[in-house]
Amino acid sequence: QVQLVESGGGLVQPGGSLRLSCAASGTIFSINAMGWYRQAPGKERELVAVISSDGTTNYADSVKGRFRISRDNAKNTVYLQMNTLKPEDTAVYYCKTVIVEPRNWGLRTLDAWGQGTLVTVSS
Repeated sequence: QVQLVESGGGLVQPGGSLRLSCAASGTIFSINAMGWYRQAPGKERELVAVISSDGTTNYADSVKGRFRISRDNAKNTVYLQMNTLKPEDTAVYYCKTVIVEPRNWGLRTLDAWGQGTLVTVSS
């Protein structure tokens, strides 16, 4: 089955940078939209950034100008470059991809989630 493996989280000081990556593996026909969500303690999960199959991007207002989402279709990987990190960026970050998966009876579209990676921004 499809798996999403995230990496790149960790502890960083305010103003620092991190790059998250999320690689999809398995039997994949295609990947449509790819995005990043985050969930801070005591808060609901929120959409951070999304990138469509044609490269169109959208960002939450809180990260505009600081974060950049990109994808490498050859590697089935989505990245989140996070710059000028703030303490309020502290959260578990999850990637999500919309995957078209082949089945013995045809194709199906599903949402796949990564396991989450913790980003902590603190002095």
